[in-house]
Amino acid sequence: MPRLSGKIAIVTGAGIGIGQAIAKRFAKEGAHVWVTDINNETAEETVAAIKASGGQATAMRVDVSKGQDLTALVRNVTSAHSYADILVNNAGILIRGEVRSLSDEDWTKLREVNIDGVLRLSRDCLPLLRKSKSASIINISSIMANRGLRPLAAYTATKGAVTALTKGLAVEYAPFNIRVNAIAPGYVETAITDRLLKLPPVRKALIDKTPMGRLGTPEEMTGAAVFFASDDSLYCTGSELAVDGGMSAGL
Repeated sequence: MPRLSGKIAIVTGAGIGIGQAIAKRFAKEGAHVWVTDINNETAEETVAAIKASGGQATAMRVDVSKGQDLTALVRNVTSAHSYADILVNNAGILIRGEVRSLSDEDWTKLREVNIDGVLRLSRDCLPLLRKSKSASIINISSIMANRGLRPLAAYTATKGAVTALTKGLAVEYAPFNIRVNAIAPGYVETAITDRLLKLPPVRKALIDKTPMGRLGTPEEMTGAAVFFASDDSLYCTGSELAVDGGMSAGL
C-alpha cells in the first residue's frame, strides 16, 4: 500500500535533482505533489512525468527568495486543498568562493534562498500544516553543515543555519503536531554539484573520502524523505539523517 496515500505535499526546487526525485517518489507513494521551482519549464516537465506514471501533481513557478511567490503558493494550495501534510524545503543554491572575496550580493543571494526561504515558507505554511492530522516538514541540509570546507564557508554556513533552524522549529511546532526533521545529503550528482564534480581531482578526492566508494544519486535521497514524510517517523522530530555513503562517519 502506498505510504503517502491521500497526502498533500509541497516540494521546493523540484524541477531537477534531489527535489525532482523526491517529488516523483512522493507521487508514487500516493501523494498529490505541488512541484515548485524557479524554472517553470522544469517544474512542468516533472509534473508531466508524474502524471505519465499515474500520479497526481501540480506545477508552480516559485522563487523561494521572493515573499510574494511564497504568499501565492500558500494561497493556491489553500484554495485547492485547504490543508497540506508535507513541506520539503529543498530549494537551494551553491556559490563557491573564499569569504574574503565573497561579494555582499552573493552572500545575500545565498542567505535569501538557503536560509530565508526555509524559514519563511515554514512560517507561511503553518496554517496549512496545522490542519493535517500528521504533518511533516523536511529540510534539506548538508553533511557539510557542521564542517569547514574550502572554498565553501559561506554555503556551509547557510546549511548550518538550516540544521539549527530544524531543531528550533521542531521544538516550536511540536505542540501543533508538526514534525520537523532534516536530511543531510553527501555528494550527490546533480546540477548544483555538476561543475565541481566535473573536476577529475575533486571527484576522485570525494569518492576516496566516501567509504562506499562512489557518489550518491538523487533517487537515493528519497527513502529518507518518505520515512520522514510518513507515519513511520511519528516519534521523530528535530532529527537530522545523513545520507552520504558513510562520508560523515569517515571524516
